[in-house]
Formats: sequence, C-alpha cells, structure tokens
Amino acid sequence: MGVENGGGSEITKRRGCSCTKDDFLPEESFKSWGNYVNAVKHIPDRLVDRVLSRSKDLAELQVKTRSEHEMKKTLSWWDLIWFGMGAVIGAGIFVLTGQEARYGAGPAIVLSYAVSGVSALLSVFCYTEFAVEIPVAGGSFAYLRVELGDFMAFIAAGNILLEYVIGGAAVARSWTAYFATLCNKDAADFRIPAHGLEEGYNELDPIAVGVIAIICVIAVLSTKGSSRLNYIASIVHIVVIIFIIICGFMKADTKNYSNFTPNGVRGIFKSSAVLFFAYVGFDAVSTMAEETKNPAKDIPIGLVGSMVITTALYCILAVTLCLMQPFESIDPDAPFSKAFEAVGWGWAQYVVAAGALKGMTSVLLVGAVGQARYLTHIARTHMLPPWFAKVHPKTGTPINATIVMLAATAVIAFFTKLDILANLLSISTLFIFSLVAVALLVRRYYVSDQTTKENRNKLIIFLLLIIGSSIATAAYWGVSKNGWVAYCITVPIWLLATIGLWLFVPHARDPKLWGVPLVPWLPSASIAINIFLLGSIDKDSFIRFSVWTAVLLLYYFFFGLHASYDTAKEYEGIQDGTWRKIEEGNVPSVIKSGIDAEEGRSDPATSIA
Repeated sequence: MGVENGGGSEITKRRGCSCTKDDFLPEESFKSWGNYVNAVKHIPDRLVDRVLSRSKDLAELQVKTRSEHEMKKTLSWWDLIWFGMGAVIGAGIFVLTGQEARYGAGPAIVLSYAVSGVSALLSVFCYTEFAVEIPVAGGSFAYLRVELGDFMAFIAAGNILLEYVIGGAAVARSWTAYFATLCNKDAADFRIPAHGLEEGYNELDPIAVGVIAIICVIAVLSTKGSSRLNYIASIVHIVVIIFIIICGFMKADTKNYSNFTPNGVRGIFKSSAVLFFAYVGFDAVSTMAEETKNPAKDIPIGLVGSMVITTALYCILAVTLCLMQPFESIDPDAPFSKAFEAVGWGWAQYVVAAGALKGMTSVLLVGAVGQARYLTHIARTHMLPPWFAKVHPKTGTPINATIVMLAATAVIAFFTKLDILANLLSISTLFIFSLVAVALLVRRYYVSDQTTKENRNKLIIFLLLIIGSSIATAAYWGVSKNGWVAYCITVPIWLLATIGLWLFVPHARDPKLWGVPLVPWLPSASIAINIFLLGSIDKDSFIRFSVWTAVLLLYYFFFGLHASYDTAKEYEGIQDGTWRKIEEGNVPSVIKSGIDAEEGRSDPATSIA
C-alpha cells in the first residue's frame, strides 16, 4: 500500500500470501492475546469510528495494490452484454415461470416480469454510475463503503455473498434436473439417497458438485477464457429461446388468455417479488469494472443493454408459455418442456432442456467470476483475511477467493434440495439494491467538507421520509388485503420528499463520466419499488435474513471490525506526543495522542452524522 506524503512517498509492502497466521490475521489487534483482549474492550469506540468514517474513491482504487498483482483489462462492452445476459438468463425463467404462472399471477405473469424488470433496471442505472466512477472489483461493497461507511458495506456484502452461494447452489441442483430431462430420466436417478440425514438434505447431488468443479477451473484459469465460454453458451441459449418463442407462438391459443388476472393485482406483485430471482446476477457484471478496457463507455452499454434485452425476452417467453396452455395446466417444474409435450411436440422438450443447461452454465460461470471479485475486494480492506485477495500473477484471477466461494457453493448444492434453496433467495438482493440507491443519493447530494450543515440535515430528513414512507407502504401491503387508506398517506409522503430533495437540496457532486438521469427521481423510485417488493416476501425469508445478519454481526464485532480498524489506522510511530494516522489510500493526518486518538474517534469533518 503506497501513501504519498508531501515530497516523498513511503510504501509498506505486505508479505506474499502463503498459509501462515499473518496471511489471515496480520493486523496489530491479533498479534497477541493481550492485544486482542484490549481490542475487544474497545469495540464500542471502534464501531463508532467505522460507522461514521467513509472511504474515498481514490482509496478504493488504491486498495487494489493489496492483491499483489493487477487484474488484466481484457473486457469490452460486447463481453459485458453477454456476461450480463449469461448472469441473468438461467434457472429463474425455466424454473420459476411455471410455478408463478400456475399458482401466482396466471397469464398476468408478463406484468410480474415487467415490474421486476423495471425494479432491476432502476438498480442497474445506480450500479452503472458507481461502476464507472469507481471501477474496482468490489461492486456494491465498494460503493457502499464510500458513501455509507464500513459497517453498512460489510452487512450488505455479507448478504450479497450469501445470495451468490445459495443462488449458485440452486442453479447447480437445477442443472442436474434438466440434465435428467435431457437423458429422459428422473432427477432422483442421478442423486444418492442418504437416509441418515434430515429431510431436505438427504438427496446427495454429485453431478451438481462436478459441474461447479468444472466451472471453478474455468473461472480460475482466465477471465477472457470465461468470457469466450460464456459468449458461446449464451449464443446457444439465445438461439434456443428464439426457438421456444417462434415455435410456441405457432401453437398459441388466445383463449388461454381469457382469465388474465386470476389472483388480481396482489397476485401480480407477489409473483414479482419471487420472480426477482430471475434478474439476480447483473450486479456481477459491475464487479468486472476493474477488468474492463474502457469503463466509461463499456459499462453503461454492457449493463443497461443486457438488462433491457433480458427483460424483453422474459416478457415474451412468459406470454408464449401462457398462450400455449391454460395457466391451470402449466407444469410448475418444467413448464416449457411440458408445454411442448402438451401440444404434441414432445421432441422439443429436449431442445428446451439443452437450452436450459446452456443458460444455467452461463449463470454459474458469471456468478463464480462475480462472487470471487466481491470477496477479493472485501479482503483487500481486511474485513476478511487478506489471503482471499491474492491475484495469481499468470492468470490475473483471484484464485483463492474463487476456490473458497465455489467450494462453499458445492457443499450446499451437494446436500440441500432446490425448494429450500429457492426460499432463501431475493430478500438480501432487494435489500442491497435499496442501499445502493440510497448511496447514490448520498453521493450526489453530500460531500464532506463542502456540503453545509443545513443542506446535510435536509438531505437526511428527505432520505428518512423516502425510506420511511416506502417501508410503511410495503408493510401495509403485507398486512392489509383490501385496504387503501394508508396509501393515500404514504405515497404522497414519498412524492413530496422526493420533490423536496429535488428542489431544496443542491447537488454537491456531478458524475465525471456517466451519470444516472433524472436524479433524484430514478434512485428514489428504485428505493420505493425494491422495498415494496420486500413487503411481498414471506415471513420465513425475513427470519433467515435476520439469522444470517446476526452471524455477520458476531464476526464483524470480534474479527472484521478490528482488522479493518487497524488497516485504516496504521500508525507510523510516535513523535512529540502525536500519532500519525494513515487512512486507507489517503494522505496521513496528524491527530492528538491519547485515548481519543488511540480508540480512533472520527474527525467530524470526514464523517456523515
């Protein structure tokens, strides 16, 4: 880590990553048990420091040096479009469409996909501005660290990593099921029963593990190689999707659209929350900004272009399916294959199965690339052991992070049934996307040392009103079946708060290269829609979300907090009663010695309070 200081520069080089204690816990707080006990005693002070301190764009760019080697810049906008479609178009459309068409929205599932697509597209805009301005592998973790601080960034990152692992395991299990269809077998024929294990975890899936292992090798060897394989798989997948659309419309019957909304508006939005899983994955593309040749041009085209194409394909596929069969007859497990069989084209189910396999392979590959880069950037900040941040000098890929993340995915996929995995998805992603939209508003309207206290306070008030009214709307939607009175209060509050932010708080910063249009309207709408969809998710998902968040907090309080604190506050010795403090990537500042400095209390000028 290099730090400039006046006319000279001083570079602190860390040891290469091997397998010693210092590769996992090299920070001062872990040098001895005495140091650790002392660090634990000061958890409250350190937590306040990390909650209030915010990183900077330059700091996030400079932490790349902690990986020893740079990632190779090999990707263009064309690669990113195919990565985007490969990351998104997979198990969601082939697994969840039948379930939600039959039991949820009915033929109106096309509207459910449209609502989820709009929500995802608004989030794409927010991600794109951050990815262009801060082109690093950390994705939403880096963006939230800059605008909302270390603590919120870590909680968000922990949940997005969970979504990647669980989502990858779910796709791998689905891969086995579609492979069985292609072989004209039942999925159970390829799984090993383990009668001594609990129900839901007793059908062992070695094929899922094998597929993940192959994906791991490809992802470790080369990002460009991964891009080429994804490119080929995505082309085959798109060809199969076009086949489904054309042949499906040839067998369409408009009578099947006679009962368009069997479960009303509530059924549409309830399905939208579930179908959001079908859009999960595009954020993996933002983690590839560090490997993009021209981020300012390539990332906007790649991210926005892939999402528009994906949403259009989803809506057309949903219409095709519901025109082929009455929604009551749609198979919830293999909807497209069974639909072709029902109209007398049994041979087409094999084409559909092959296309689904190609799509899920792309999802696994892009997910492997994305999740490893998230983990790499988190490890660069030392919130997780720096061993995970190692980039291989020859392949230019984060080898340790890739292997560990995919090993975790393989273990879960080996034991856990698809329905259990599916119930763990969506809530964390909607939570993350809402935070990224909040972070974008903070970025545009607040700059430390420049924004006046009055404007800062107005920003906080309007943000609280936007978030609070959105939560109230979602909560009322979740508990009230037919009421509407509360919407007459909560929706106008959201509208007036957004107008207030637009009219009464001046922009503190404009994007240098590419920016979200119609700020604050698009980010505010993203917050509202994402939170509203959260109101349609079942209670069990919130319980799982809470349990995982509690696990993250325990790790953060006893390990991550102290490691990141020590990294951010590296002292270079004592001179005349003062400590010289180095913030990550920033010019050292001098603060008074004593307990305040030692416990790392933030300078109010660099904190958002």
